[in-house]
Amino acid sequence: MIALLSIILPVFIVIGFGTLARWANLFTDDHVAGLMRFAQNFAIPMLLFRAISTLDLGQNIDMPLLGSFYIGALAGFAIGMTGARVLFKRSWEDATAIGFCGLFSNSLLLGLPITERAYGTDALASNFAIIALHAPFCYFVGITVMEIVRARGANMAHLPAKVLGAMFHNAIILGIALGFVVNIIGVTLPVVLTDALDLMVRAALPAALFGLGGVLYRYRPEGDMRTILFIVAVSLLVHPTVVWLMGGATGLSDAGLRSAVITAAMAPGINAYLFANMYDAAKRVAASAVLVGTTASILTASLWIALLP
Repeated sequence: MIALLSIILPVFIVIGFGTLARWANLFTDDHVAGLMRFAQNFAIPMLLFRAISTLDLGQNIDMPLLGSFYIGALAGFAIGMTGARVLFKRSWEDATAIGFCGLFSNSLLLGLPITERAYGTDALASNFAIIALHAPFCYFVGITVMEIVRARGANMAHLPAKVLGAMFHNAIILGIALGFVVNIIGVTLPVVLTDALDLMVRAALPAALFGLGGVLYRYRPEGDMRTILFIVAVSLLVHPTVVWLMGGATGLSDAGLRSAVITAAMAPGINAYLFANMYDAAKRVAASAVLVGTTASILTASLWIALLP
């Protein structure tokens, strides 16, 4: 257990530094917002662009991997949404936002560094294959369901334009899309440009983890604890369990299974809060689920690493 925690804890210590800096007022909410804007709108899109533009699509994009992970993600969404509606009597809009928390695991800020520390840099190819579709898939599902819920049977002719417009205003999705374009066309970028991009890429995860600490300090849990604990259980236990079972059923390789389960076992990502904020639905539950889930994943991530082959 000590060895496992030595893998996990450095990631959470960086998050803790961000929380401590915000608590001590060494970092204001404006500073946190600026750092997260840099990470989410520039550095992380560059990271994904570089990873996907050089990814061997034929070798790493395989259906057992993607099928196992995304069936698990859809299960998390369906269970989260149904539980919020049936068990906790939330509105359909709130239920959709809560379901999104079960859909969108923190594949970038937690999944990548934890997988890298546990299994090495070479293990990240499957992570990048999952991440290549993660934001587009999750936002497509979440936005489509939310717009249907909000329309309440009205004319749905404008739904495709609304979904695509919302998706392609997201810098992470743009970075992924451009990475695919460069990969498929086979463009060779100038070394000077790639070196400059790599400078930003190296800052992406540390900056985002530190900023996440400040974000989590701001959105401390306030009420709704039964709903919050429910969605945390869906994210940290149900989602990865479904992925594990699907991976076994589809003959997924050990390397692919490790990346898929670890990614699925991460707490709801900050995008869960951003989605809730976008639609002004269940914002407190989403923010608190990110905080409580991130804290709890210190232990649950260690458990999953111990169980994986």
